[in-house]
Amino acid sequence: MEVELDVQDIFCESSPEEALKSCYLDHQITPETWETWFNRWLKILQPHLPSASSYEISLRLTDDTEIQQLNAQYRHQNKPTDVLSFAALEVDFPQVAEMSLAPLYLGDIVVSVNTAQRQAQQQEHSLSTELAWLVAHGLLHLLGWDHPDEESLMQMLKQQVVLLKAINIYMDIE
Repeated sequence: MEVELDVQDIFCESSPEEALKSCYLDHQITPETWETWFNRWLKILQPHLPSASSYEISLRLTDDTEIQQLNAQYRHQNKPTDVLSFAALEVDFPQVAEMSLAPLYLGDIVVSVNTAQRQAQQQEHSLSTELAWLVAHGLLHLLGWDHPDEESLMQMLKQQVVLLKAINIYMDIE
């Protein structure tokens, strides 16, 4: 099993090739690191995945302005948020009769780096830790996890802790 990951980082998109490396120093997560993390996470989440030989996910790291526009358009909340997920599949995955050679598209995760930075400072941890936390949360939403009540939220947060431990980030939920 493998993941094809399309990472779009608006803070690095317009940079020349040499500047890309310094751009990723800001949050210390390169596209290759994201891909490694998603591969580990999907192995852990295998029981929650529809059958496929590979998966595709889009990750967009953006700013408060863009995420506010998306939040207003899709959730009718005209304010920035930390993470949005746009699942490509229904919650009840269709049974795949045969394995396709094309990757199964799971959806899009959009994270506001501005909001993540503020939250990282409030939580007193690094920006890369906060980004990993938010992206793991977004991935769970792509796979049908939700938190309409406190019990569901705690289950989801516990799963996020498991995912972060797999990439050597240790967090407690309170």
